Amino acid sequence: MTDAHADADFDPAPSVEAVSDLATRISENVERVIVGHHDAIEDIIVALFARGHLLLEDVPGVGKTMLARAIATSIEGSFERIQFTPDLLPSDVTGVNVFNQQTSEFEFREGPVFGNVVLGDEINRAPPKTQAALLEVMEELQVTVDGVTRRVPDPFTVIATQNDVEPDRTYDLPLAELDRFMKKIHLGYPNESEETELLGRVSGHHPIESLEPVASAGDVRDARERILDVTVSEPVRRYVSRLAADTRARADLGVSPRGSIALVRAAQARAALDARDYVVPDDVQREVRSVWVHRVRTTDERSGRDVVERALDTVPVE
Repeated sequence: MTDAHADADFDPAPSVEAVSDLATRISENVERVIVGHHDAIEDIIVALFARGHLLLEDVPGVGKTMLARAIATSIEGSFERIQFTPDLLPSDVTGVNVFNQQTSEFEFREGPVFGNVVLGDEINRAPPKTQAALLEVMEELQVTVDGVTRRVPDPFTVIATQNDVEPDRTYDLPLAELDRFMKKIHLGYPNESEETELLGRVSGHHPIESLEPVASAGDVRDARERILDVTVSEPVRRYVSRLAADTRARADLGVSPRGSIALVRAAQARAALDARDYVVPDDVQREVRSVWVHRVRTTDERSGRDVVERALDTVPVE
């Protein structure tokens, strides 16, 4: 192959400006369906671009499923939904080998984890073994059934929801499993003007029915690759390390190294959303609450948020 042909076949990574534009297109498209949750939409885009997963803890009926569907549609990706129930089995999540009588062979039937955007609805309603089936796929990006390993689609992002209304009918996620979610956020109820706008939009056909893609799964893969090259200087890395150390000194369970890595990756994605190819402390500060609060545990009256806020107030920026 000649140099000319090699140049023609070379597909350069997108610029951070292109990544920022991609995020804006996705966000604006999702907001055609979802009213009043701009920050939550950006949180999901950050997690998607940073190869992370997101946990939504909220009351029923605030648009969690529509939000996940709108994200998947916007990137022309496949959307799968798993309704977690007490009788759900791990094979209902990952897939199962079924005997085909016509061919006298076993065939693998993919479970709902084989999607680009997977909604795990009310994950805390299922017993721990079934929860672990999804969380293992989140970590390994693959499913192993009867000794055969299959990769899930790329990109792959899980948006899991927790029911916090009926705690007596749920199974708490272990702290080690919570740690696998890059972010945890709340949607909350819309205000009066937002709910009025929402009712106007759904009084006829639901806008999700006419939503069109504004990007492709390939665009997301390219954005992910570009974000890996966003510079994280040593002073910023030290700042993250000192914040993490502060949470460990103040809490019974502070932020793990996995949490520090997740914060750096989220900050890289946030910088790219702002069309910068380097991380600044402000990126860390904008992302730290959604990335760290759910990882911190205390045995006194303080919350994880209290510990993280104290770290932000105490640890200086170099």
